[in-house]
Amino acid sequence: MRATARDRIRDETGAGGVLALAIVAMTLVCALAALGLASALAARQRVVAAADASALAAADTLLGVVPGDPCALAAEVAAAHLVALADCEFEGAEARVTIAATWFGLPIAVESRAGPAP
Repeated sequence: MRATARDRIRDETGAGGVLALAIVAMTLVCALAALGLASALAARQRVVAAADASALAAADTLLGVVPGDPCALAAEVAAAHLVALADCEFEGAEARVTIAATWFGLPIAVESRAGPAP
């Protein structure tokens, strides 16, 4: 018995293999998306930690705990975290710093403040 063209079109042989490949491909896409998101969150947390440490260093210098220039010390702490100090401001004994970095070409900027409690 010979299969006609109509029978060959309706034949489902090999459909399971195609479905398995599609499931594997979607699993890989989802895993890569989750990995990218986790990497971005880790990069942002690194910048947040650097901003907090830089603000604390600048506030310690403002309060006289550590000698030196507050902005220079904040920039030194930021450089130790492999990020850059974008801005450094003072209002009384309160230090405000902005730290900037990039993650795969996307800018990340975080502002932090430190000083005595109001």
